[in-house]
Amino acid sequence: MVRNPSTAEDLLQETYLRVTRALGERAIAHLEPFVFRTARNLALDHLRAHRLHSRTIVDDAPIADVNNVVAPLPALEDVAHADRLLEGLSARLEKLTPRQQKIFTLSRLQGASYLEIAEQLGVSASTVQKELKLIMTICVSVAARLER
Repeated sequence: MVRNPSTAEDLLQETYLRVTRALGERAIAHLEPFVFRTARNLALDHLRAHRLHSRTIVDDAPIADVNNVVAPLPALEDVAHADRLLEGLSARLEKLTPRQQKIFTLSRLQGASYLEIAEQLGVSASTVQKELKLIMTICVSVAARLER
């Protein structure tokens, strides 16, 4: 949907953080649709912001003309692609070990350093770094597989 692996990775992290935060605040009866909706909304927000940022200045155009311009909706194929990406990512993230999930949450959601995470979990900072690298590699590989 965003056609940029780096952006997709950032959006995936933000999705994970928001879902994790929501789970900490309340019970979510239907987790998978919630994850998909969160990720889709983040991707659409990113696309809208990117469109606004890359727009040309229309200060000289009559306001009536500006108000009559319709913003394009995302193509159905982009939405379908985002859904496939989320399904793949969701399936892979569910397979993470509890320790990997904790490391990812502490690092990305709480902003803990490798050393802080290592001390809290009783592992080395190197282990924390390797686990985070593995998690991100998994996410990127899922996105890359769907881009083909």
